[in-house]
Amino acid sequence: MNNENVIDKELSFESAYNRLEKILNKMNKGDVGLEESISLYEEADKLISICSKKINSAEKKIKILIKNRSGEIETDKNGSPILENFEM
Repeated sequence: MNNENVIDKELSFESAYNRLEKILNKMNKGDVGLEESISLYEEADKLISICSKKINSAEKKIKILIKNRSGEIETDKNGSPILENFEM
């Protein structure tokens, strides 16, 4: 397992999202130099990827959990699983 996968598993969605917000706030102030901006951008890119993977995983779990009484996943007319809105 490479180092990035270890970080993905250890970092919660909330931690990654909070760190991403801090980076964006710092960069939006405009008082960071070029080198630090690049470094922060790279970190933000990794955090966005982590958050995206965790959201996709949560959506997959929810798809599995939304079942009708017969135990089958409820689908729409196109055969796609019916999803329920949720807020994190």
